[in-house]
Amino acid sequence: MNSFFGIHIWRFLVLLLVQVGICNHINFMGYINPYIYIIFILLFPINNNRQVFLIVSFLLGMLIDIFSDSGGVHAAASLVLAYSRPLILKSSFGLMYDYQSVKFSHSDFGSLFTYVIIATILHHMVLFTLEVFNLSLILLILKKVVFSSIFTCILSLIILILFSKGKR
Repeated sequence: MNSFFGIHIWRFLVLLLVQVGICNHINFMGYINPYIYIIFILLFPINNNRQVFLIVSFLLGMLIDIFSDSGGVHAAASLVLAYSRPLILKSSFGLMYDYQSVKFSHSDFGSLFTYVIIATILHHMVLFTLEVFNLSLILLILKKVVFSSIFTCILSLIILILFSKGKR
């Protein structure tokens, strides 16, 4: 059990530090930013306590906000993603999720790809809508969502493939 918590604490800290130290400083053309810290939310075990998961996701988003001086938008987006994760899992993995047998390292690439895409777009839609907070700039919001989602999905899938314990 200690190694279980150790792995998740390690993942939490590494993704937080990489996001704050490296990814927050990447800004292509003004609207392409990777947000790889959502990998922690995506990989959190399914059968754990839901309240703990929501609190930890909020804490991760709040720490990103503190280091980025972004006023709570990451905390809100992380909490929305964590809250809606069961629906995303069910739509991506189907019966595997119903039987609580989803193993991300052993799942097929199509289901994992769908899961990462849907979760990233949802997270980015909430994040950039709250960041811009002006619906007259909907094209800017959509541009940020699309391009940042593509970049985040590519990096997230590369990280998930490289660091998965199962065979691909």
